[in-house]
Amino acid sequence: MHGQSVARTVSYLGSLVVVMYPLLGAAQESHPAAWSYSGVAGPAHWASIDPKYSACSLGHLQSPINIEQAKAAHLPPLKIDYQSAALNIIDNGHSIQVNYPPGSTLTVGDKTFRLMQFHFHHPSEEHVNGRGFPLVAHLVHQDSEGHLAVVAVLFREGKPNSLLDSLWSNIPDKKGEAQDVSSVSVQALDLLPAERGYYTFAGSLTTPPCSEGVTWYVLRDHPTVSAQQIARFSQLYPLNARPIQPRNGRDILRSD
Repeated sequence: MHGQSVARTVSYLGSLVVVMYPLLGAAQESHPAAWSYSGVAGPAHWASIDPKYSACSLGHLQSPINIEQAKAAHLPPLKIDYQSAALNIIDNGHSIQVNYPPGSTLTVGDKTFRLMQFHFHHPSEEHVNGRGFPLVAHLVHQDSEGHLAVVAVLFREGKPNSLLDSLWSNIPDKKGEAQDVSSVSVQALDLLPAERGYYTFAGSLTTPPCSEGVTWYVLRDHPTVSAQQIARFSQLYPLNARPIQPRNGRDILRSD
Protein backbone atom coordinates (compact mmCIF):
# COMPACT_ATOMS: atom_id res chain seq x y z
CA MET A 1 0.00 0.00 0.00
CA HIS A 2 1.51 3.28 -1.15
CA GLY A 3 1.49 6.95 -0.20
CA GLN A 4 3.33 10.12 0.73
CA SER A 5 2.59 11.43 4.19
CA VAL A 6 1.86 14.38 6.44
CA ALA A 7 2.16 14.51 10.20
CA ARG A 8 -1.02 14.53 12.24
CA THR A 9 -1.37 14.24 16.01
CA VAL A 10 -4.17 11.85 16.94
CA SER A 11 -5.47 9.83 19.85
CA TYR A 12 -4.59 6.24 19.08
CA LEU A 13 -5.04 3.32 21.46
CA GLY A 14 -5.52 5.70 24.35
CA SER A 15 -2.45 7.90 23.87
CA LEU A 16 -1.45 10.87 21.76
CA VAL A 17 0.90 9.93 18.98
CA VAL A 18 2.10 11.51 15.78
CA VAL A 19 0.99 9.41 12.84
CA MET A 20 2.18 9.96 9.29
CA TYR A 21 -0.96 9.85 7.20
CA PRO A 22 -0.60 9.50 3.44
CA LEU A 23 -1.53 12.17 0.96
CA LEU A 24 -3.39 10.04 -1.54
CA GLY A 25 -3.75 12.32 -4.53
CA ALA A 26 -2.00 12.06 -7.86
CA ALA A 27 1.25 13.33 -6.36
CA GLN A 28 1.67 10.18 -4.31
CA GLU A 29 3.70 8.44 -7.00
CA SER A 30 6.83 10.41 -6.02
CA HIS A 31 8.79 9.18 -3.02
CA PRO A 32 11.23 11.20 -0.89
CA ALA A 33 13.87 8.45 -1.04
CA ALA A 34 14.33 5.47 -3.32
CA TRP A 35 13.34 2.07 -1.99
CA SER A 36 12.70 -1.33 -3.49
CA TYR A 37 11.65 -4.87 -2.63
CA SER A 38 15.14 -6.39 -2.78
CA GLY A 39 18.80 -5.66 -2.24
CA VAL A 40 20.30 -2.77 -0.29
CA ALA A 41 17.08 -0.74 -0.63
CA GLY A 42 14.81 -3.69 0.24
CA PRO A 43 12.40 -4.08 3.16
CA ALA A 44 15.08 -4.98 5.71
CA HIS A 45 16.77 -1.63 5.03
CA TRP A 46 13.81 0.72 4.55
CA ALA A 47 14.21 2.40 7.94
CA SER A 48 17.85 3.26 7.23
CA ILE A 49 17.15 4.82 3.82
CA ASP A 50 15.38 7.88 5.21
CA PRO A 51 14.56 9.03 8.78
CA LYS A 52 10.95 9.44 7.63
CA TYR A 53 10.84 5.65 7.24
CA SER A 54 11.74 4.91 10.87
CA ALA A 55 8.33 3.30 11.55
CA CYS A 56 9.33 0.49 9.17
CA SER A 57 11.56 -0.86 11.94
CA LEU A 58 10.32 0.90 15.09
CA GLY A 59 6.57 0.44 14.59
CA HIS A 60 4.64 -2.12 16.63
CA LEU A 61 1.55 -2.41 14.41
CA GLN A 62 3.14 -3.03 11.05
CA SER A 63 1.54 -4.62 7.99
CA PRO A 64 1.20 -7.08 6.40
CA ILE A 65 0.52 -9.86 8.88
CA ASN A 66 -0.45 -13.52 8.85
CA ILE A 67 -4.13 -13.65 9.78
CA GLU A 68 -4.74 -16.47 12.25
CA GLN A 69 -6.60 -17.11 15.49
CA ALA A 70 -9.11 -14.41 14.64
CA LYS A 71 -11.85 -13.75 17.18
CA ALA A 72 -15.43 -13.95 15.92
CA ALA A 73 -17.29 -10.71 16.57
CA HIS A 74 -20.54 -8.99 15.66
CA LEU A 75 -19.09 -6.35 13.36
CA PRO A 76 -20.86 -3.80 11.14
CA PRO A 77 -21.14 -4.72 7.47
CA LEU A 78 -18.96 -3.07 4.86
CA LYS A 79 -21.35 -0.73 3.05
CA ILE A 80 -19.76 -0.14 -0.31
CA ASP A 81 -20.99 2.50 -2.75
CA TYR A 82 -18.54 2.56 -5.64
CA GLN A 83 -19.31 4.42 -8.85
CA SER A 84 -17.94 3.75 -12.32
CA ALA A 85 -15.19 6.12 -13.40
CA ALA A 86 -13.01 6.90 -16.39
CA LEU A 87 -9.71 5.08 -16.08
CA ASN A 88 -6.75 6.97 -14.63
CA ILE A 89 -3.85 4.52 -14.35
CA ILE A 90 -0.19 4.74 -13.43
CA ASP A 91 2.80 2.45 -13.19
CA ASN A 92 4.35 4.17 -10.17
CA GLY A 93 7.51 2.08 -10.13
CA HIS A 94 6.26 -0.15 -7.33
CA SER A 95 2.84 -1.30 -8.57
CA ILE A 96 0.07 -0.67 -11.06
CA GLN A 97 -2.33 1.82 -9.51
CA VAL A 98 -5.74 3.18 -10.50
CA ASN A 99 -6.62 6.61 -9.12
CA TYR A 100 -10.30 7.12 -8.34
CA PRO A 101 -12.29 10.38 -8.46
CA PRO A 102 -14.57 11.59 -5.63
CA GLY A 103 -17.96 9.97 -5.22
CA SER A 104 -17.21 6.37 -4.21
CA THR A 105 -17.39 5.47 -0.55
CA LEU A 106 -16.94 2.78 2.09
CA THR A 107 -19.03 3.08 5.24
CA VAL A 108 -18.32 0.95 8.33
CA GLY A 109 -20.61 1.71 11.24
CA ASP A 110 -20.68 5.50 11.59
CA LYS A 111 -17.45 6.07 9.65
CA THR A 112 -17.41 6.91 5.94
CA PHE A 113 -14.29 6.84 3.79
CA ARG A 114 -13.72 7.93 0.20
CA LEU A 115 -12.10 5.48 -2.22
CA MET A 116 -8.88 7.15 -3.36
CA GLN A 117 -7.06 4.47 -5.33
CA PHE A 118 -6.40 0.78 -5.67
CA HIS A 119 -3.25 -1.10 -6.57
CA PHE A 120 -1.85 -4.63 -6.61
CA HIS A 121 0.85 -6.78 -5.03
CA HIS A 122 2.29 -10.09 -6.28
CA PRO A 123 2.39 -12.35 -4.41
CA SER A 124 -0.15 -11.31 -1.79
CA GLU A 125 1.18 -9.39 1.17
CA GLU A 126 -1.41 -10.68 3.64
CA HIS A 127 -1.51 -14.39 4.48
CA VAL A 128 -4.40 -16.32 6.02
CA ASN A 129 -3.48 -19.19 8.34
CA GLY A 130 -0.05 -19.26 6.77
CA ARG A 131 -1.34 -19.34 3.21
CA GLY A 132 -0.34 -16.76 0.63
CA PHE A 133 -2.15 -15.93 -2.61
CA PRO A 134 -0.86 -15.07 -6.07
CA LEU A 135 -2.28 -11.53 -6.13
CA VAL A 136 -3.91 -9.01 -3.78
CA ALA A 137 -5.71 -5.75 -4.50
CA HIS A 138 -5.52 -2.98 -1.90
CA LEU A 139 -8.38 -0.50 -2.13
CA VAL A 140 -7.28 2.57 -0.21
CA HIS A 141 -9.83 4.86 1.45
CA GLN A 142 -9.51 8.06 3.44
CA ASP A 143 -11.97 9.91 5.65
CA SER A 144 -12.35 13.67 6.04
CA GLU A 145 -9.80 13.71 8.90
CA GLY A 146 -7.14 11.76 7.01
CA HIS A 147 -7.68 8.37 8.63
CA LEU A 148 -7.07 5.44 6.31
CA ALA A 149 -9.03 2.26 5.73
CA VAL A 150 -7.83 -0.41 3.31
CA VAL A 151 -9.96 -3.18 1.87
CA ALA A 152 -7.75 -6.09 0.79
CA VAL A 153 -8.97 -8.63 -1.77
CA LEU A 154 -6.94 -11.84 -1.95
CA PHE A 155 -7.21 -13.54 -5.34
CA ARG A 156 -6.84 -17.24 -6.08
CA GLU A 157 -6.04 -18.66 -9.51
CA GLY A 158 -9.05 -19.63 -11.64
CA LYS A 159 -11.31 -17.80 -14.05
CA PRO A 160 -10.16 -14.41 -15.34
CA ASN A 161 -11.32 -11.12 -13.87
CA SER A 162 -12.73 -8.86 -16.59
CA LEU A 163 -11.57 -5.64 -14.93
CA LEU A 164 -7.96 -6.80 -14.88
CA ASP A 165 -8.08 -7.34 -18.64
CA SER A 166 -9.03 -3.68 -19.06
CA LEU A 167 -6.32 -2.52 -16.68
CA TRP A 168 -3.50 -4.66 -18.03
CA SER A 169 -4.35 -3.53 -21.58
CA ASN A 170 -3.84 0.11 -20.61
CA ILE A 171 -0.69 0.06 -18.47
CA PRO A 172 1.33 3.16 -19.46
CA ASP A 173 4.62 2.59 -21.23
CA LYS A 174 6.36 5.17 -19.06
CA LYS A 175 6.66 4.77 -15.29
CA GLY A 176 5.64 7.58 -12.99
CA GLU A 177 3.13 9.31 -15.27
CA ALA A 178 -0.61 8.87 -14.76
CA GLN A 179 -2.56 8.26 -17.93
CA ASP A 180 -6.20 9.21 -18.50
CA VAL A 181 -8.06 6.71 -20.67
CA SER A 182 -11.44 8.38 -21.08
CA SER A 183 -12.68 5.64 -23.40
CA VAL A 184 -12.37 3.01 -20.65
CA SER A 185 -14.75 2.93 -17.70
CA VAL A 186 -13.74 1.06 -14.54
CA GLN A 187 -15.86 -0.13 -11.63
CA ALA A 188 -13.86 -1.00 -8.53
CA LEU A 189 -16.76 -3.16 -7.36
CA ASP A 190 -15.68 -5.67 -10.02
CA LEU A 191 -12.69 -6.56 -7.86
CA LEU A 192 -14.80 -7.62 -4.89
CA PRO A 193 -16.46 -10.95 -4.14
CA ALA A 194 -20.22 -11.12 -3.62
CA GLU A 195 -19.76 -12.10 0.03
CA ARG A 196 -18.18 -9.30 2.10
CA GLY A 197 -17.29 -11.04 5.36
CA TYR A 198 -13.96 -9.75 6.61
CA TYR A 199 -11.09 -9.78 9.07
CA THR A 200 -10.12 -6.47 10.63
CA PHE A 201 -7.13 -5.24 12.62
CA ALA A 202 -4.95 -2.19 13.21
CA GLY A 203 -1.96 -1.90 10.93
CA SER A 204 0.18 0.30 8.75
CA LEU A 205 1.10 1.15 5.21
CA THR A 206 2.99 -1.77 3.69
CA THR A 207 5.42 0.55 1.91
CA PRO A 208 7.60 3.40 3.21
CA PRO A 209 7.00 5.39 5.32
CA CYS A 210 5.16 2.41 6.95
CA SER A 211 2.87 4.83 8.82
CA GLU A 212 0.62 3.23 11.42
CA GLY A 213 -2.99 4.14 12.24
CA VAL A 214 -4.40 2.26 9.23
CA THR A 215 -7.52 0.10 9.68
CA TRP A 216 -7.45 -3.04 7.56
CA TYR A 217 -10.44 -4.98 6.24
CA VAL A 218 -9.30 -8.20 4.57
CA LEU A 219 -12.14 -9.94 2.78
CA ARG A 220 -12.60 -13.60 3.69
CA ASP A 221 -13.91 -14.69 0.29
CA HIS A 222 -11.38 -15.02 -2.51
CA PRO A 223 -12.37 -14.20 -6.10
CA THR A 224 -10.35 -15.52 -9.02
CA VAL A 225 -7.90 -14.23 -11.58
CA SER A 226 -6.43 -16.27 -14.39
CA ALA A 227 -2.92 -17.64 -14.63
CA GLN A 228 -2.39 -15.36 -17.65
CA GLN A 229 -3.44 -12.29 -15.68
CA ILE A 230 -1.08 -13.20 -12.85
CA ALA A 231 1.73 -13.76 -15.35
CA ARG A 232 1.14 -10.39 -17.03
CA PHE A 233 1.51 -8.55 -13.74
CA SER A 234 4.49 -10.62 -12.64
CA GLN A 235 6.30 -9.69 -15.85
CA LEU A 236 6.33 -6.13 -14.53
CA TYR A 237 6.57 -6.91 -10.82
CA PRO A 238 7.85 -10.42 -10.06
CA LEU A 239 7.97 -9.52 -6.36
CA ASN A 240 6.38 -6.39 -4.88
CA ALA A 241 5.26 -7.70 -1.49
CA ARG A 242 6.63 -6.72 1.90
CA PRO A 243 7.40 -9.73 4.13
CA ILE A 244 5.02 -10.70 6.93
CA GLN A 245 5.44 -8.52 10.04
CA PRO A 246 5.12 -9.51 13.72
CA ARG A 247 1.60 -9.50 15.10
CA ASN A 248 2.80 -8.14 18.45
CA GLY A 249 -0.30 -9.30 20.29
CA ARG A 250 -2.78 -7.21 18.36
CA ASP A 251 -6.38 -8.40 18.08
CA ILE A 252 -7.69 -9.75 14.79
CA LEU A 253 -11.48 -9.81 14.57
CA ARG A 254 -13.58 -11.87 12.19
CA SER A 255 -17.07 -10.75 11.19
CA ASP A 256 -19.72 -13.33 12.03
